[in-house]
Amino acid sequence: MTSNVDTISIKTPSRWLNGKWIWTALLLVALVVLPVVAPRYWIYFAGLLGINIIAVHGLNIMTGYTGLLSLGHAAFVGVGAYTVALAQAHLNLPFYLAIPLAGLVAAVIGIGFGLPSLRIRGLYLVIATLAAQFILNFVFVHWQSVTNGDVGLTVQPAVVFGFPLNNETRSYYLILFCVVIATAFAVNVIKSRVGRAFIAVRERDLTAEVLGVNIVWYKLSAFALGSFYAGVAGGLLAYFNQFVNPEQFGMWLSVFFLSAVIVGGMGSILGAILGTIFMTLLPEVLRETALVLGDAANIDIASILVPLRETIFGLLMIIFLILEPKGLAQLWKRARQKFWKPRNVA
Repeated sequence: MTSNVDTISIKTPSRWLNGKWIWTALLLVALVVLPVVAPRYWIYFAGLLGINIIAVHGLNIMTGYTGLLSLGHAAFVGVGAYTVALAQAHLNLPFYLAIPLAGLVAAVIGIGFGLPSLRIRGLYLVIATLAAQFILNFVFVHWQSVTNGDVGLTVQPAVVFGFPLNNETRSYYLILFCVVIATAFAVNVIKSRVGRAFIAVRERDLTAEVLGVNIVWYKLSAFALGSFYAGVAGGLLAYFNQFVNPEQFGMWLSVFFLSAVIVGGMGSILGAILGTIFMTLLPEVLRETALVLGDAANIDIASILVPLRETIFGLLMIIFLILEPKGLAQLWKRARQKFWKPRNVA
């Protein structure tokens, strides 16, 4: 039996998979050798970027995949950071127990604040999560017997096999390991039945419920998983900075995380990574641009651009929502389709 189709354009699975894994391996090798060739400041910057990626993965699961808008994500990062600081000070827990504990504590608190999502959504849910941001920040500041208030808490470096991670380079490798694990886990969750249920809840929760999806369970699971990621990120941040105080987890950080999800592309693992890179690099690009232009024109441009940072972030979100709602992930997909075309197989 012959086919009436002369040529069929297909992707060769083995070829695509081999290419994918080769590029992934090369990227990992580049990240491993980065501390050898990069200045110390950029190692610190890369470590901070990795922590942000983990936190944004959590928010992307909640907002991008499940449709549960949140403006309190920074507060859950703070819960993780304070959990690590207190676990170290009072229980003397090693980092490999303190960081998972930070995620679990943040997940439990996230479920508590996620309960309103069972009855409200949209703007009302945003207000509820905003309340979580203010309530938890109030606790960080005023529960001085535990958190030490505005003074904050000191955190000792993590120790691996008796080797203290007491500088940016050593901490970087721990963060890189956690980013790889967190990203791989997020990919597998989204590809699983749980991930498909998250997407069904996002698209039309009432229809999903009629089809047998337990929306109560999956909404709370999304809050728990997203908060767990935030808690892990907070725990790593505590070890990375070796210091925790309430100013690190303000409202601005929550806006930053949400901006990264929107700019990268909601409901995309790659988008979460690209959005975080873009939003983390943007302040540095603005600062360097201001310095160069200021030196050339003999004007203190930095004093103008720095206060406008929030405005610039807001404008970027509006631009992406209007021109490219699917964010940087969609732009990357288009570029890949343009420069890489499947072979024609006769």
